[in-house]
Amino acid sequence: MPTEMLQIPTPDGRADAFAAFPDHGERHPGVLMYADGFGLRPVLREMARELAGHGYYVLAPNPFYRHGPAPVIELPEHIGEEARTAVFAELMPLIEAHTTERILSDADAYLRFLTTRPEVSAGPVAVTGYCIGGLLAMRTAAAHPGQVAAVAGFHGPVSTGGPDGLRDLLSTLTARVHLGHAESDLTPEALGELNQALDAAGVDHTSEIYPGTVHGFTMSDTDAFDPSALQHHWDRLLPLLGRTLTDD
Repeated sequence: MPTEMLQIPTPDGRADAFAAFPDHGERHPGVLMYADGFGLRPVLREMARELAGHGYYVLAPNPFYRHGPAPVIELPEHIGEEARTAVFAELMPLIEAHTTERILSDADAYLRFLTTRPEVSAGPVAVTGYCIGGLLAMRTAAAHPGQVAAVAGFHGPVSTGGPDGLRDLLSTLTARVHLGHAESDLTPEALGELNQALDAAGVDHTSEIYPGTVHGFTMSDTDAFDPSALQHHWDRLLPLLGRTLTDD
């Protein structure tokens, strides 16, 4: 499968990114994939390749490119609980510096780049994200309602700013949505409130807690990894993309 490292022009410089796509010599629907808080690394490239194998051009940018190429900080091969605290101590300033203004500016640049790739077919795209990347995915979809047809977020926040922030986000969202929550991140009561807000906004969605999971369940390089939950994530994501981006 073809893969490449790319440089995406943005107003603040160039974002390094990983791309994977089928080796068919054809054009394929585009998917923008946002990393979790640990950033672009081997596990994300592996997931991008897996998704590309189902017929998509997948672009996974380094969200912290302003601070250097990925990996921005040195990461252990396995991010266990003992390492997690120290790693996040380094990453939190980068995450906190990634303001809404930066998120939306980057989203414009990423989508512009993605949709002009010669391997990407005309038409709508999808956005998916993990952990903090889920928030980036939702904001990207809400800011580009005519372009993003599907958005998925896994074990991550949906919005910030409480109920008002959620209403503002959903007011412009037209994409089909899937949200896969970790059991440790969301109570059934909070899930009910979120789904009521999605219903009230008229958003076509599925939103569920993945049983027995903790935050980060899709990431195979962390202690949170749950193989069955990762498969459940593919079982939800692939049909969503199939319904919105292809004729299948």
